[in-house]
Amino acid sequence: MSNMTSKLRLYGVVNDSIVDGPGLRYAVFTQGCLHHCEGCHNEKSHDLQGGYMSDINTLLKEIDANLLLDGVTISGGEPFLQSQSLIAFVEEVKKRNLHVMIYSGYTFEEILSLNGYAKKLLSLCDTLVDGRFQKDLKSLSLLYKGSSNQRIIDIQKSLKKNQVILQNINDYGEFI
Repeated sequence: MSNMTSKLRLYGVVNDSIVDGPGLRYAVFTQGCLHHCEGCHNEKSHDLQGGYMSDINTLLKEIDANLLLDGVTISGGEPFLQSQSLIAFVEEVKKRNLHVMIYSGYTFEEILSLNGYAKKLLSLCDTLVDGRFQKDLKSLSLLYKGSSNQRIIDIQKSLKKNQVILQNINDYGEFI
């Protein structure tokens, strides 16, 4: 890990999020998005040159310092614009036995057709919330997603079956 010098362009991080997935999560918000969904709650994360650069090791030290974490959530911006750098980060997170949830404006099917790095990043994660945010389908009652068109996908089961398998969620908002 000491020779890892990958950098990410970030909008920000939250060390103890309880809204970006089940349990206590370290949330990473990438900078840069081409979707420009109307009503996006992270509109300032769209500028490809905005935000700040962060070393992956810095993020991992913060994760290691928080022994209460249940997982890491990667959101944006659009994380799949930084797939190559995120692969190295997620590989390290998985070594810590943490659940990885990732958000994307792309659908599962679109991610599979993007490029090899996008497919690799997807394959390393556990749960995907996919699809563009649609303001007319917004609901505050939705768990872990902003609009009803978005899907919460069990990535590993979906890749194995070669079709989208939705994530099972219990009454407490936990993935099962």
